[in-house]
Amino acid sequence: MHSCDLNVSINKLSKIEGHAGLDIKIKNGKVERVDLLVAENKRFYTQAIIGRPAISAPQLVSRICGTCSIAHLTACTEAVEKALDIRISPQTLLSRKLTMYSLMIRDHALHLYFFALPDIFGIDSVLDLGDEKKELIHEALHVKEAGNNLSKLVAGRSVHPIYEQVGGFSMIPDEKKIPDTIKELKSVKKYILNLAEIFYNCDWKLERKVNFVALTTADFSFLEGHICSSTGACIKEENYWDHLQKVVIPYSQAKGFEFEGKEYMVGSLARVNLNKDALHPETKKSMKKYLDLFPSYNIFHNNLAQAIEIMHSLDHSIELLEKNEFKKEEIIKPIKQNGEGVGVIEAPRGTLYYWLGVNNGKIRYANLVIPTAQNLINMREDVREEVTKICARGIDSENKAKCEMDIKKRVERIIRAYDPCMSCASHFLKVRWR
Repeated sequence: MHSCDLNVSINKLSKIEGHAGLDIKIKNGKVERVDLLVAENKRFYTQAIIGRPAISAPQLVSRICGTCSIAHLTACTEAVEKALDIRISPQTLLSRKLTMYSLMIRDHALHLYFFALPDIFGIDSVLDLGDEKKELIHEALHVKEAGNNLSKLVAGRSVHPIYEQVGGFSMIPDEKKIPDTIKELKSVKKYILNLAEIFYNCDWKLERKVNFVALTTADFSFLEGHICSSTGACIKEENYWDHLQKVVIPYSQAKGFEFEGKEYMVGSLARVNLNKDALHPETKKSMKKYLDLFPSYNIFHNNLAQAIEIMHSLDHSIELLEKNEFKKEEIIKPIKQNGEGVGVIEAPRGTLYYWLGVNNGKIRYANLVIPTAQNLINMREDVREEVTKICARGIDSENKAKCEMDIKKRVERIIRAYDPCMSCASHFLKVRWR
């Protein structure tokens, strides 16, 4: 083993949302460059909604990503309501919590079962699981179905829901279907315990002391709270932009961000690190063994944190459905037509920020900060850290192909641990100056 030059290129990262590539240049055994390229097409959403009625904007931006449609719908709705001084009812807030929980259940299940588990078992797809583990496929489908059915009950559809609107929900849950939904949610809890055990026993480790940032809430509901960081910052939602610095990544279709001048991480690992005391009591009881690992700097614990969040979403949804009755309410109308509003929620992949300006009831400008874009710099540096460790052990110049495959395998599972959504990240217009 000795130092050598190596160029590693991954044209299409597999098992992530959207499209991205990665270029790594190693010279004389040292990592010279790590380029994480978001390869999605330009989206123009922030321009497309300008001039459109503010109350219709949430449904439009939800099309940024089918997987995260509920997150974009909810964040934009919150921003419009704050701009137009709409005060939603307690029942609307409750329904939004349930809608967000439905998203977390099915979205985290998609990532953990279908994207992350193949790495754990050293296979290309969960469909390649051996006969002794085939039940995991059935468990995955049951968990996803439970999340989808909760969304259908509360919000009308599992993707691009139609009941959630600016000022309220157009329909309330069918009370005849609530008992079956509760039963289904309870039935999949045992599957999440199985899933958490798998990621708990995974011995992968990549630790690098970074700053975690997340919206902390009193009930871990992903809605309404203060944005806090592991360095001790705690700010109001509307002040988030004041602490962010935009970083242009010239080789990518997405911009990056720094928080107070430094790279940072958002997502499940950040949320559990910063806010685990707010988890549902039943979750803290059933997941205690796993929660004892947090706070953690191990990026691979993001997978375990997602499993914990699924369990919390199940437990709190069951409680809310059992203890509340839903009554038909009128959609609350705006009391003004001009203003600015900031909506901040926790999407599956991290803090999602919407800042909207409204004039005469129409969108005047829009500023979006997407979770994956916030993680891009930190993701890149984690890849650099891992490849640097590989180089320190020496690269076999006579067997570059094997070394390249090993690097690809290791860095892909790091990137997948972040559960990035490149479709959401790529709304930035890259300008080429000549």
